[in-house]
Amino acid sequence: MGKPVANYMPVCRWHGFSNPYEKHSFMSWTCPQCERELPWTDYRHYCQRVDLNTLFEGRSEELELVFDKILAEVADWPKVIISTTPNCIVFYRRVGFLIIRPMKKWLDIKFYSKAAHPEKPVMRSKAAGTKFENHIRLATLDELRPGIFVYIRESYELTSGSGTAKRR
Repeated sequence: MGKPVANYMPVCRWHGFSNPYEKHSFMSWTCPQCERELPWTDYRHYCQRVDLNTLFEGRSEELELVFDKILAEVADWPKVIISTTPNCIVFYRRVGFLIIRPMKKWLDIKFYSKAAHPEKPVMRSKAAGTKFENHIRLATLDELRPGIFVYIRESYELTSGSGTAKRR
C-alpha cells in the first residue's frame, strides 16, 4: 500500500469517509440506500432511485428504440455498470465512458476519445483533461450507424486502466 496523496481522502458524501490507506477494488458495489450498482465503495453519486422509464416520458418511441439498440450492444461488454440519474443514463467501467441524455427530439450521446473528432456525426469535440469529450445527437434508428459503436467502444477501451482514463 502506498502513501495517500496529500490532502486527498476519498469520500462518499452520503455514507461517510473511507480509510485513505485502503486500496480500492474495482469490483462493483451496490449502495445500500439507493440500491444503484456503482464502480467502487465510496463512489460519489446521486443517491436516489431513478426509474429509467421516467427519462423517456414525453419522448418519441423512436428515441427509446435508439437507446434500446445501444443498450443491447453495450450492456454485454465486460464489467459494464449502468446507472440512471434524474437526467441521463451513465455507463461505467471504472469510470464513466458513455452518457446518454434523452432530450425532447434526440438523444445526446457523450463519449470520450484520445483525439478530437471534428467530423460528423460528432457535433462537438472538446478537450477534457488528457482526452476529448465528444457529443453526437441521434433522433432516429437510421442515424445509429456502426461507426458510432466504434466511437463508443474506443471510449470504453480508454477505461481499461492502461489508457488515459484514471482515477485517484
